[in-house]
Amino acid sequence: MDATIAFPVLVGLIAVALLFDFLNGLHDAANSIATIVSTRVLRPQYAVFWAAFFNFVAFMVFGLHVANTIGTGIITPDIISPAVIFAALVGAIVWNLVTWALGIPSSSSHALIGGLLGAGVAKAGIVAVVWSGLSMTLLAIVLSPVVGFLLALVLVAIVTWASARSTPFAVDRAFRIFQFFSASLYSLGHGGNDAQKTMGIIAVLLYSQGHLGSEFSVPFWVVLSCQSAMALGTLMGGWRIVRTMGLRITRLTPMQGFCAETGGAATLFMATFLGVPVSTTHTITGAIVGVGAARRVSAVRWNVASSIVYAWVITVPASAAVAALAYWAVVLVQR
Repeated sequence: MDATIAFPVLVGLIAVALLFDFLNGLHDAANSIATIVSTRVLRPQYAVFWAAFFNFVAFMVFGLHVANTIGTGIITPDIISPAVIFAALVGAIVWNLVTWALGIPSSSSHALIGGLLGAGVAKAGIVAVVWSGLSMTLLAIVLSPVVGFLLALVLVAIVTWASARSTPFAVDRAFRIFQFFSASLYSLGHGGNDAQKTMGIIAVLLYSQGHLGSEFSVPFWVVLSCQSAMALGTLMGGWRIVRTMGLRITRLTPMQGFCAETGGAATLFMATFLGVPVSTTHTITGAIVGVGAARRVSAVRWNVASSIVYAWVITVPASAAVAALAYWAVVLVQR
């Protein structure tokens, strides 16, 4: 383990981590509000307040299993150093900014995992990787959008059958109300899974500097700081990505929006309780594609969906490459 660093440097690194969390909320605000905005149940300026509130209170519902996975389950804590944390965050932040500017709904989670891998391997080689935790995470990267797709598809079938004797107007009016609850659940799952990733980063940094004693844990002030940073980022919104998620993949009705949000929320709840860091972006993308495909396959704009998949595939290696370069740059400067 590397030597301890000065307190101002430690504070600076924590500030960079919270900046990533803020950008995560900014970048992924679309996850929580895309469907409720695209169905015109809420205007964007009201929807972001709604999502930000549930992003913040998520720590009251979920444990800290995801934070523990990020802190100790991707790269071994023994090789963690300030340079590794800084490089990992740079890799994730740079990729987030690039995809946000282009309006591409890539995954902040994948970017952070890629950043950790790139920085860790740049420092210690392949032995830095915790293969058990990484394999579980990579499996979840593939499965979470598939589960979101299937759950949303099943929900559409159930709701369509249950509403068969109702008028379209009555169904639309009812699901405009139900969407408030489904959007709340998704925002809760988003805040629960995503904010914990930054908690894990800050906690393992503190642990590497001897501030947590001999046992890895997540201090409560770290929990509050990360939830607040994510909620603030969500308030700032990400309208470019909302357009892609809620309007360009497929056209949604309130009933379909409810099914997409509920299917996505159920997936996030399961993953968070199991301590698996998943992509909230690709979970809701899978669910939106599912409700579109339930109507008819041609209702999904597959060229838009495929561009999201391309971003999904390249995010981890791209952010890992940036993080590795950032780590080597820090080492050169230190010399």
